[in-house]
This record gives sequence, C-alpha cells and structure tokens, in this order.
Amino acid sequence: MNTTTDETPPRKDRRIFIVEDESLVAMMIEAMVEELGARVAGTHNDIKGALAFVATSHTEIDAAVLDLNLGGQRSYDIAAALLGHGIPVVFSTGYDDGAIPAEWRHVPRLSKPFQLDELAQALDTALTTRLDAAQS
Repeated sequence: MNTTTDETPPRKDRRIFIVEDESLVAMMIEAMVEELGARVAGTHNDIKGALAFVATSHTEIDAAVLDLNLGGQRSYDIAAALLGHGIPVVFSTGYDDGAIPAEWRHVPRLSKPFQLDELAQALDTALTTRLDAAQS
C-alpha cells in the first residue's frame, strides 16, 4: 500500500457512527470526525438506540467509534452487531487491556482522553483493515 502524504486517507468521506453516553464527549468526537474529512452517520448514547440504528441503517455506516462503557453496560453487543455486518469498530475507553475480555482485544482502542491524530490513526487502521478484507 502506498503511504505517501499525497494519498487520500481511508477516512475521507466515510460515514462514522458514534456511540457515546457523555454528550460533551460525543460532540467533541463529532467535531473531530468532521475535521478529519469524514461524516457522522449518526450518534447514539445508549445500547438499545444504537442497536436499533445498526439494524436499520448498517448500510449507511463505514466505521464506528464506541464508548466501551455506556451507563455501566459494555458496548460489546453493538460491536458484535457492527462487525457482523463487516463494519469496523474502534473502542473509546479509559480501561486498559486487562479490563477488556480477550475476544475483544483485537479491536482498535482509543484511550480517553484522545487527540485528533489518535482518532485519525485508529479510524484509518480500522478502515484499511476493512478494505483489505474486502479485497481478499
């Protein structure tokens, strides 16, 4: 893969689904996604709403950023639903690897608080992995 700076990043014009239960953090992530040249596909703050959105709108999502802890519940069901549709996921969390079950440690993770360049790298990695899998 050519990684020159002239190459369009994988996130450009992609539709990113955000699940975050803290409204200020959700707004920050939305602004970052747009600053990176991607679009916000939708934002939800709870598991039930997020699962309903994935069920009806999965064809409108290219990748997702999921807060791992939503009001005391883990977002693994949302991640499973998205991955089941071939949609890459990035977890956003304050937890370290030890708190994440082994079956979910392969998912890219952003440690809160994260910066714009960290989000860019995580999204590019997730989207590149999806593109590579689709081409094989």
